[in-house]
Amino acid sequence: MSESYVECLVKSQSSILAKLGRIVLIMLTVMSCVMMLVFWPAVILAAAAGVGAYFTWLHTDLEFEYLYLEKELTIDKVMAKSKRKKVAVYEVDRMEILAPFRSYHLDGYKNRQAKTLDYSTRTEEKPDLRYVMYYEGNIRVILSPSPELIKAMKNAAPRKVFTD
Repeated sequence: MSESYVECLVKSQSSILAKLGRIVLIMLTVMSCVMMLVFWPAVILAAAAGVGAYFTWLHTDLEFEYLYLEKELTIDKVMAKSKRKKVAVYEVDRMEILAPFRSYHLDGYKNRQAKTLDYSTRTEEKPDLRYVMYYEGNIRVILSPSPELIKAMKNAAPRKVFTD
């Protein structure tokens, strides 16, 4: 039996609003620490802003790791290169279609009401390397897989995976 193993790491881009929030919270932390020297109750503001800045940094510095092993795609979320969380596990046999983001193969799925999960780079590049996977009819997953991952999934389900 042939086993295929592919691992892919994708850096996700943060929104401008998230980056701005992180900068504002860091500036508020620094200013409240300086204010703390004059007015001691500012320690509460400094602690709250510091905790807020930490959690904002943790949730805006994201990477997604795709692991494909024996007809199963596992997606992990790596937060700030320090914490890892398993997000989802998808079986290739239960997948309906995997095609490029703007593929004509997805035309029949445009009006479908599906929950969208975005595990991609969240940026539109030229050319757009994101893929869309419909899973069990009610889940739409957006991915940024490597060519090796697409090839391995195409070998497992050639009629479900399109590369246009």
